[in-house]
Amino acid sequence: MTPTPDVDLTALVPGRHGLRDRLLSVDLRVFESVAARHWPGGDPVLPRLSRSANHGLLWFATAAAVAASRTPRARRAATRGLASLALASATINTVGKRSVRRSRPALDPVPAIRQLKRQPITTSFPSGHAASAAAFATGVALESRGWGAAVAPLAAAVALSRVYTGVHFPSDVLAGAALGAGAAYAVRGLVPTRDQLTAPARPRVEAPALPDGAGLVMVANTGAGTPERVRALADALPAAELVEYEPADIRQELEKAAARATVLGVCGGDGTVNTAAEIALRHDVPLAVLPGGTLNHFAHDLGVEGDHDLVRALQQGEAVKVDVGRFVSGAQEGIFLNTCSLGIYPELVRERENWSKVIGSWPAGVLGALRVLRADHHPLRAELNGRTHPLWLLFAGNGTYHRVGLAPARRFDLADGRLDVRVVHGGRHPAVRLLAAAFAGPLTRSPAHAAVRVGHLTIDGVDPGTLLAYDGEVTEVSDRVTLRKSREALTVYRPQPAG
Repeated sequence: MTPTPDVDLTALVPGRHGLRDRLLSVDLRVFESVAARHWPGGDPVLPRLSRSANHGLLWFATAAAVAASRTPRARRAATRGLASLALASATINTVGKRSVRRSRPALDPVPAIRQLKRQPITTSFPSGHAASAAAFATGVALESRGWGAAVAPLAAAVALSRVYTGVHFPSDVLAGAALGAGAAYAVRGLVPTRDQLTAPARPRVEAPALPDGAGLVMVANTGAGTPERVRALADALPAAELVEYEPADIRQELEKAAARATVLGVCGGDGTVNTAAEIALRHDVPLAVLPGGTLNHFAHDLGVEGDHDLVRALQQGEAVKVDVGRFVSGAQEGIFLNTCSLGIYPELVRERENWSKVIGSWPAGVLGALRVLRADHHPLRAELNGRTHPLWLLFAGNGTYHRVGLAPARRFDLADGRLDVRVVHGGRHPAVRLLAAAFAGPLTRSPAHAAVRVGHLTIDGVDPGTLLAYDGEVTEVSDRVTLRKSREALTVYRPQPAG
């Protein structure tokens, strides 16, 4: 009897292992094809590029370069890219590498000049380098298409280098890239990008269109480091009048500018913008805000992040009406575009101002917070609705502040007619109470803190000399403090969203 040859019956059945083997065969053939192909310029570049991405160092350097452009969008893109990279790396190292224990490719087909001097010792599937590259590039692109297009070729080259140097099969790289892109989208689910947020139907208003800038008088606070943005604005609007003065002269120069301007422009931080808004209201002229300070909350919440946004709005006459907050205490009165507060926060602002000229704004803010929270303070005593309350902090926002996913609070509607009032009650351990309030939701109520949204608020029984902070400035109030809103009082230029 003729012996029957051994037959692998599983190969005749289109089952799971047959399909897997065919895919692995294709994977190996592509790997060998890459190894056999001559890549002009690849030998000196791709191995070095692959090594530079070890431990994410390449992406940290790239993020620093992106953030160095000093635009809010670029900083957000760099931050989102790094957050996506962190999530991808954690997922790959804790789940991916341990789930599929695939051996690294044999290096026989790979020319020695391409091979890495130090071979990785972890399992092959999926590629952590490809995951990090895809996560960073996708995260950047979700926040800024321009920066994403700039980073994408670098990310693709890193992913290719892992096959080129022989440390990964192509499927390892594809799976890693898919996981990395998924991590970036997961981060976006936690912290939405700005284009995901629906802009409210702000009351649009007709405003003068200034194609070449004629009629605009832009006053810049040189102390806020604005000359670069002012020059960019001058190039785009050659007929605009640009005036630069030291911070001490800003009010005087804004008054002069408003008297002759069709549109009053200001470049500086929130305190400077507050002064300009008050003068624009008195002179009944529209306001054009170019962010140029350490804190630019009003401009950014408005939707103006740089000179390109403002130039487009001015050239096309795009503007909106926004609410203005007002405070009155005896003969003392003023406006606020962002926030107004009593209690510990005004003391923090004063401490920050005292130290900022020595160590810079952000370190001064941290130091000021530590000094204020460690000092022996007594709670502010104020009367609300006929009852006296000890308070560590009373905060009133001009418009409702929202928390976006895990992101800090910001406003999306500057004409909602509401004061967003947050109160941190007095008692022991002010630092604990303030931190609890900072992490609480928009309308959390507890024994330590509470929140309400109202059109006006009156605080009685305020001790003489009590500090009140408004848009980063500090003044003294006493007895009765009234906070209210002027609905849609100020016309401000901002680019209208597409569509």
